[in-house]
Amino acid sequence: MVAIQARDCYRVSAVIVLIGLSNYFVYDTVAGPFSKSSLRGGAGRGLAPGAVYPLGEVTFNQPSPELWADIPIVQPHASEKTVLVTGAAGFIGSHTALRLLHRGDSVVVVDEMNDYYDVGIKEGNLELLRQKAAEMAKKNGKKAEDLLTIYKGDINDQEMMKKVYEKHHPQWVCHLAARAGVRPSIQDPLLYVRANVQGTTNMLEYSRQYNVINTVVASSSSVYGESGSTYFSEAEHVDQPVSPYAQTKRSGELISYTYHKLYGMKITNLRFFTVYGPRGRPDMAPYKFIARVTRGEEIEQYGDGTTSRDYTYIDDIVDGVVRAIDRPYPYQIFNLGKGSGTKLNEFISLVEKHVGKKANIKLMPEQPGDVPFTNADVSKAARLLGYASTVPFEEGIQRTVAWFKEAFGEDGQGMPN
Repeated sequence: MVAIQARDCYRVSAVIVLIGLSNYFVYDTVAGPFSKSSLRGGAGRGLAPGAVYPLGEVTFNQPSPELWADIPIVQPHASEKTVLVTGAAGFIGSHTALRLLHRGDSVVVVDEMNDYYDVGIKEGNLELLRQKAAEMAKKNGKKAEDLLTIYKGDINDQEMMKKVYEKHHPQWVCHLAARAGVRPSIQDPLLYVRANVQGTTNMLEYSRQYNVINTVVASSSSVYGESGSTYFSEAEHVDQPVSPYAQTKRSGELISYTYHKLYGMKITNLRFFTVYGPRGRPDMAPYKFIARVTRGEEIEQYGDGTTSRDYTYIDDIVDGVVRAIDRPYPYQIFNLGKGSGTKLNEFISLVEKHVGKKANIKLMPEQPGDVPFTNADVSKAARLLGYASTVPFEEGIQRTVAWFKEAFGEDGQGMPN
């Protein structure tokens, strides 16, 4: 088993982490006082001189910005660009594409429009992109069709994707298309392997073939599984996923590293922490709870309400995604989260407060594949991307409730069934 060794009483001058794979640490030491504050072994013990700790026992009980202090910062590419965004009819994808269009980039959308949730929602997102493209074309004296092109198809369709790349020549790729959801992945794991593993491998292969400058790939906080850390760190060992969905996302990170290693490609993976906000996925708890409490319908609470999630508002996530697109790091993994968790009980109380109704709660047993809590250490993204979450959870819930009522009425009865 790979182990971590803290040598003598020397200061760690450069903690070199095998970035992305996170299988071990290598210490370069020089004379000086040894700081034990950044890493913890076992149940919160400081790393003792001469002690050896199995990798799985290392936990992170505070943010660890010092781990990333020696990584050179890549300056952002500031010029207008053509960005291929997969999954841009979805929640995060449509918000990201809107942000890119708003700042003047051209966007090529590829989305298979699957029926994991209401395709009408996805069509509505595409219409918002068309409206934004028309607005920006009028503002900048361009044609809307030069700013936005939409392809409805599967990224695994190599003939279609060849036509996309050869027509538009995108040099920047943001791969957000995926099958989402922990619980559905347990029922149909092969569907998730095809969409998330084969799909990501194909996207990396296209990037290789067409000499893409930078490829950003969506990962997930689910890869942390049942981590014992207080703050989930990119330096953690994450090779024990507890759901097929998490396994497919981890596989995407590993194949990304392989393509970087073999071909020198610039690839960044982003671990999203429970994203919510306007036009959110209807299967996610924030949307589902707001909708059902507004409509006076029953909500299901899994477990005793003490599970905790690092809920992150969509605007903060999109800011991190765009920052990653602009910065072609050789190979990196970044957490994108708020950096603090909220318990399920508190979450439900905030929904009740801002909807203005009490929730009708049905208690349910904990679900297989769910993890007890998530909490992002975002110090790496802060240093290397300039990322910072700005929307507190209560404010985010308030904004989401306001959007929901504007979209579907005060009682939510305008919501599609």
